Amino acid sequence: MMLTTLEKQFALIFSLILLIELICNQIESLTQWHYVTKPILVISLIVYFFLQSKTLQKPIKNFMVLALLFSLAGDIFLMFDDQNPMFFMFGLIAFLIAHIMYIKVYMKHRNKSRQPFPIIMLLLIYAIGLFYMLKDGLGAMLLPVVFYMIVILTMATTAYIRKGNVPIQNYNMVFIGAILFLISDSLLSLNLFYKPFPLANFSIMLTYGFAQFLIVLGILKFGKSQ
Repeated sequence: MMLTTLEKQFALIFSLILLIELICNQIESLTQWHYVTKPILVISLIVYFFLQSKTLQKPIKNFMVLALLFSLAGDIFLMFDDQNPMFFMFGLIAFLIAHIMYIKVYMKHRNKSRQPFPIIMLLLIYAIGLFYMLKDGLGAMLLPVVFYMIVILTMATTAYIRKGNVPIQNYNMVFIGAILFLISDSLLSLNLFYKPFPLANFSIMLTYGFAQFLIVLGILKFGKSQ
C-alpha cells in the first residue's frame, strides 16, 4: 500500500503508541499506564483525521468523527468493566453506535451493482461457527451479543460493497480494517464467553489498533482522490 510521507510518519507514531499500549497491557508493573496509552491510541486517530479531513464531504467527516468518539468511549468503558458489570454493556453500546456510524460512511460509497450475497454467506458461516462456540457462555448477554454480531457483520458487508466505486487502495485499506475489527471483536468474545486464551489482550488490541488505523487512512485517501 502506497503511503505518503505524512502517512508514513503518522503510521510510525501510531505504531509506537500501539506498541507501548501492548507492552503496558502485558507487563503487570506497567498496568496503570494502560489507562493512559489505550485512550491515546484512538485520540491520536481523531486528531490526525480531524487535521487531514478537509477534502471529505461533511456528512462523511461527521460520521467518521462520531465513529471514533464512540470507539474512544467504548475503550474507556471496557477498561473499567471489572469494577462494574454495567460498564461492559455501556462499552458494547458505544461500539455498536461506532459500527453504525461506519456503516453510514460506507453506504455513502456503495457500488449499487455490487452483489453482497457472496460476502454475506461467508460472514454468516463464520458467525454461525462463532455463535456455536459462544452460546453456552452468553447467559443474559445472548440477545445483546447476537444484535452486536448482526451490526458488525453489516459493517463488514458494507465495507465490501464499496468495491468498484472507490479507488482500489482505499477499498483495500477499509475492507481489511473492517475484517480486522471483526476478528478483534471475535477474539474478545471468545476470551470472555468461551475460554480465556494466552495473549488474548495482546491479540485483541493488535487487531483492533490496526483495524481503526486502516479504516481512518482508507477514508482519508478517498477524500484526497476526489
